Amino acid sequence: MEGDPPPVVCSRKLQKHEFSVEMTCEGCSNAVARVLEKLGGVQSEIDLPNKKVYIDSEHSVDTLLETLRKTGKTVTYIGLSDRPKEAGP
Repeated sequence: MEGDPPPVVCSRKLQKHEFSVEMTCEGCSNAVARVLEKLGGVQSEIDLPNKKVYIDSEHSVDTLLETLRKTGKTVTYIGLSDRPKEAGP
């Protein structure tokens, strides 16, 4: 209809957050992946050797921290990350 406002398009950019998570094995990293998948709305990269988790999300840092802590691991928020997303095969 004429005079109707244009549809609102969400153009918010996902922010990439970096967390330190005390992970010692693949089981730990799988637990992290599971809780993030259950939360939804995230893209993550887990760096097990360096005990880092990179998360692209619109969720708040508090929500992400709370979610990661459900694994029972010690979690520390490092800050916004400028690490580029790794290309898949």
